[in-house]
Amino acid sequence: MARYIGPKSRIARRFGEPIFGADKVLSKRNFPPGQHGNDRRRKTSEYGQQLAEKQKAKYTYGVLERQFHNLFDKAAKAEGKTGEVLLQLLESRLDNVVFRLGLAPTRAAARQLVSHRHITVDGNVVNIPSYSVKPGQVVGVRERAKSLEVIDNALAGFNHSKYPWLEWDQNSKSGKYLHVPERTDIPENIKEQLIVELYSK
Repeated sequence: MARYIGPKSRIARRFGEPIFGADKVLSKRNFPPGQHGNDRRRKTSEYGQQLAEKQKAKYTYGVLERQFHNLFDKAAKAEGKTGEVLLQLLESRLDNVVFRLGLAPTRAAARQLVSHRHITVDGNVVNIPSYSVKPGQVVGVRERAKSLEVIDNALAGFNHSKYPWLEWDQNSKSGKYLHVPERTDIPENIKEQLIVELYSK
């Protein structure tokens, strides 16, 4: 499946945020890329702001356009605020849960762990990154993958208490998805209402 494999610093500079993680380039050049990037006089239209917010969410969670649109449709049909439900659906993706549990340093690395059959859900191997984890399910590392250096390095010093909707068990290297996260608990700087307005046009 197609994924963005271009320069991540360029995307981070476009949004002015380290959406792929810590970025030295962003701290040195905190303006958009391109010959007009440092022109502070440029104003973005309302549509431009809405589109940028959608793009930011897509890049942050590593979701393609069709997948994102399908998730929005699902969120629109669900109870609650559409924007919040959309973020909750994105947070419930297996690759994102693996990332939040500290098993991988980035969502891209988490996607790779899932695709390479290193991750289990309730004891069964699941290799679909977009799999939607349900409250009560346990996401863990496959027995033969528990000694992987990449997982040990990611877990080293990771603070598992910062995500209250997940419960970590160090002995089994697994985490329980306790409940769907509240919007206030999701740390991503995404203005979901702008995305709703974009799709409502």
